Amino acid sequence: MKTKLYVGCKGNKRELFRSKTTPTPDSHGHIYGMSIGPFRTKTGAEFMRDHGNNNPHCRCVADAERLGNYAKTHNGFLPDGSKVITHN
Repeated sequence: MKTKLYVGCKGNKRELFRSKTTPTPDSHGHIYGMSIGPFRTKTGAEFMRDHGNNNPHCRCVADAERLGNYAKTHNGFLPDGSKVITHN
């Protein structure tokens, strides 16, 4: 079985993780307070991780996939003309 990408939330910190099964409180609750996903692409998951917190334009996986792909293909710019800030 192929693993799927998720974003796990630990307090204010978000991180990517892969899982073969859908995360549940029993399987991943000891690691993450909540999880978001699954994501189709790493680009969408990374966008959610880096820009999804308190962002009214990025409320679900589909939003993150769409905005992440748009920013990737438009040199880091979003549809409203703002630049995506990368956190390395």
